[in-house]
Amino acid sequence: MNKAFVKESDRDDDDDLPEVQPLPSGTKNYMTTTGYRTLSAELTHLLNVERPEVVQTVSWAASNGDRSENGDYIYGKKRLREIDRRVRFLTRRLESAEVVDPSQQPNRDQVFFGATVQYCDSQGQEFTVTIVGVDEAEPLSGRISWVSPVARALIKSHEGDTVTLRTPAGPEELDILAISYPSAQG
Repeated sequence: MNKAFVKESDRDDDDDLPEVQPLPSGTKNYMTTTGYRTLSAELTHLLNVERPEVVQTVSWAASNGDRSENGDYIYGKKRLREIDRRVRFLTRRLESAEVVDPSQQPNRDQVFFGATVQYCDSQGQEFTVTIVGVDEAEPLSGRISWVSPVARALIKSHEGDTVTLRTPAGPEELDILAISYPSAQG
């Protein structure tokens, strides 16, 4: 069998994975305590459960002989690269994280990191968002990154304020209806 053919299936398929958004340069990696615990749990699961299982499968598949047409081996090696890439990413993000506990925010009448904000747009539609870290953002669940345009428009505003959000369609006015923070757990 031609070695070039075997090596091709064993190459690093980095192009198949979606790119993770880097943090904007010069910014800190703010993260809520919940977000930090979630990423730490994912890292622990990958290292202690998922990776050992895949290593065992790859080892078993390699012992079966011809690796060039062995689906378990080929998929397992690809999955190991994906896991290792995610482990490196999580390790870097957790090492650079600056954990902020929103329940300890002293200025609860103003929007800062970790705040849950209810606002109304110019069409009268109401939205509720929580401002979280870049790695915790889930816009469809109302969890927006602190570097997003909406969060940047809301930061430092007070209840009753009207802020301007710059959009591609032009500026839009947002009215701040309510601001809340999680209560201290103790």
